[in-house]
Amino acid sequence: MKFIPFLISVAITVLLVIAFNSPWGKIPPIGKFLSPQHGFWQNAEPVDKDFGQDLQLPGLREPAEVYLDERLVPHIFAGNDADAFYLQGYLHAKFRLWQMEFQTYAAAGRISELIGPRALNFDREKRRLGMGYAAEKAVVALEQDSVSKAEADAYTAGVNAYITNLKESELPVEYKLLNYKPELWSNLKTALFLKFMSLDLAGAEDDFEYTNLRSLLGYTTFNKMFPVKQDSLDPIVPFDTLSAKPGLLASHSGKTPHEAKDGWTIYPNMSVRGDSIWGSRLIPKPPPGSDSAYLHSTDTVSVKATKPDRDNGSNNWAISGKRTKSGAPILCNDPHLGLHLPSLWYEMQLSCPSFNAYGASFPGAPGIIIGFNDSCAFGFTNAMRDVRDYYEIQFKDDSKKEYWYNGEWKPAEFRYEHILQKGEPEYVDTVAYTVFGPVMYDKSYSGNRLTNNKYYAVRWKAHDAGNELMIFNALDHARNYSDYLAAIKWLHTPGQNVAFASKQGEIAICDQGEFPAKWKRQGDFVMPGTDSSYAWQGMIPQDENPIMVNPERGYVSSANQYPVDPGVYPYYLGGSYPNYRGMMINRYLNQMKDIGIEDMMKLQTDTYNLFAEMARPVLLRNIDSSDLNATERKYYDLLREWDLHYEAEGKGPSIFKEVWDSLTSIVWDDDLEKDNMPGFYPHESTLLEGILRDSAYEFLDDVRTPEKETLKQDVNLAFKKAAGACRQLDSEGKLVWGKMKATRIEHLANLDPFSRLNIMDSGGTYAINSVKEDHGPSWRMIVQLTASTEAYGIYPGGQSGNPGSPYYDNFVDNWANGKYYLLWMMTKDEETDKRVKAIIRITAL
Repeated sequence: MKFIPFLISVAITVLLVIAFNSPWGKIPPIGKFLSPQHGFWQNAEPVDKDFGQDLQLPGLREPAEVYLDERLVPHIFAGNDADAFYLQGYLHAKFRLWQMEFQTYAAAGRISELIGPRALNFDREKRRLGMGYAAEKAVVALEQDSVSKAEADAYTAGVNAYITNLKESELPVEYKLLNYKPELWSNLKTALFLKFMSLDLAGAEDDFEYTNLRSLLGYTTFNKMFPVKQDSLDPIVPFDTLSAKPGLLASHSGKTPHEAKDGWTIYPNMSVRGDSIWGSRLIPKPPPGSDSAYLHSTDTVSVKATKPDRDNGSNNWAISGKRTKSGAPILCNDPHLGLHLPSLWYEMQLSCPSFNAYGASFPGAPGIIIGFNDSCAFGFTNAMRDVRDYYEIQFKDDSKKEYWYNGEWKPAEFRYEHILQKGEPEYVDTVAYTVFGPVMYDKSYSGNRLTNNKYYAVRWKAHDAGNELMIFNALDHARNYSDYLAAIKWLHTPGQNVAFASKQGEIAICDQGEFPAKWKRQGDFVMPGTDSSYAWQGMIPQDENPIMVNPERGYVSSANQYPVDPGVYPYYLGGSYPNYRGMMINRYLNQMKDIGIEDMMKLQTDTYNLFAEMARPVLLRNIDSSDLNATERKYYDLLREWDLHYEAEGKGPSIFKEVWDSLTSIVWDDDLEKDNMPGFYPHESTLLEGILRDSAYEFLDDVRTPEKETLKQDVNLAFKKAAGACRQLDSEGKLVWGKMKATRIEHLANLDPFSRLNIMDSGGTYAINSVKEDHGPSWRMIVQLTASTEAYGIYPGGQSGNPGSPYYDNFVDNWANGKYYLLWMMTKDEETDKRVKAIIRITAL
């Protein structure tokens, strides 16, 4: 990171524009910014900086030590839980203060305070979604529990101990650039951060898009383009599993159905609805007449929306010791999220008498989130469930004081959102609240959605009170499967597939969350809000969440695919479920024997494209190679000879992407253009499975032309268009996959000089190593639970949030090259180990 040259150029540019010590738009007072004593110069960190020090901090109960290793990973040794979380908060603030606070500003809808009215729509969106409302309810729940309150209070005190002693010269450079100072931390800020993560992981929905498409295409056509399940189904909990009670306690016994005691064996196509197996206490039913009134409605809305990445997912798996070389279980996890600097994660160890945990933490929240302790390991993938729905509200008039519900006018409640704007007067946004939740869209605000001046309330599971902080506390302390079961019950939103392995030999995975019990297609479209007919009828009971424990096959896994076959689960799953990574993981794990750490490293970084394995044959069969010119033939040969791996130096993956994208456009654009939604295509599996099932797939025909197009015509047209694009990319030196993909890790404030751009790395959307342009494995972790735990991991960033530090992005190159670091679970008697580079000794003030 060439920090000093960049800031000198920034300073010179600003000097040419404004006078000293007078703010101008987003530019800070220059005299202050350039001050040698307090300005940006102080953020340049020497390579050999000594981080060791002796501290006296208020509120600490017992003396403690923090050992910083050669990668600047802190190993905290404290005398009690409260001190461990206090010091975690202190270190998060010391190394990641701007990041953790900026994310809470974003969650609370306060960015206008920093950059002015250009962020007003962003802030209104977050407030109208009810982010602050949800966080306030979460704080109440958090503080009602003595354990989580003590943890959060200690963490907050630690953050504030750093902030109150922070000198102006030590302010992170982003504060200086934006000309503001940090506030004191609070438990509400921790709750806001956790809701920010809920939005990223449980905020995806396509209700408005689906509503429009259903109305314009008709439900029958819509249902073919956006089916509720794929043909190629490999769910997290397989078909042939045993259920010993309501829910899927999937411990495969290998017995025949009449031999299975106190349970049922589920086979493909077996009818298992209702009391026959699930014993379901709540089977949701659609309201009478909904088949015509809801599924076949012709109401439309115009849609342009910015939402969480559809591919926010992950991989995790746990392997029984019966399948490993060491005889001990192995757990692996790599959450796929947006790539940013500073990184979402901060690596650390927390050690005190009641627990000793290591792994990735969130700057902004206490605890180890994904990691391991002395007894077990745990990891997460996104459950992908739809827990955010919209209802059209009928107000009596534009005052929004009353709305029609269950045959009467019901009074609305109001929340007045006071949005401060830098350089402008305060903006007050009046948000009506209904029985469903806040009216997110109304005549005063449509966001990126043109909602025809109607009123839409949002029902989001994250609005419900919950204490998600406790799952991490409980997992950090967990010792066995029983502790795991007790821990995961704290997780309500966002829903996650929680993988577990222990030194006792147990492995398990649960599709965990508090999910609404829905009937088929409920919540896929905007629903009527004039009565309770379309409201959620309740939550799926905890013991009916799919779970798999110690299966005979010797492993559990998830990669955001369906948790179970939608045909056998009594509730509508909704959501969006990619299937190719999960299929590939299971293919490899089924084949492996005597599995070791190196095998898992290869698996996590595997670049094989299973989707292309299935799609390329049908493409090649339908390309008329005799009709190709020399240039087209070159790209045809490269596509045919490609080894199906997303390798950075290869051209095959780029050519395949161009051809498939071209075919996708040719097939779907004619159906979607009247909806003015180009690019909102059905999932890739829909087209692939359609043309594999039927070469005369009905959507191949372009409805805009009198001719009836065939698969061969569409594929040849797609290839020729793609060949032209490939030729252009080739001439620019961008046809090799790493150049075409151009992975970037952007600074949270989109400052290019603080970002890592054009990273040449392998991997892609359909690979286990699912690296995209700005999205991918944000923390790779492998834990082997031998007597002395052996663990490895890496994330694309560095421990410091300071762009002027050598520890800011020093992991990125190794991450891009598929390398790992040893995760050192230090013991107190290793204080003199050569890996310890600095010691911070802390006593009470």
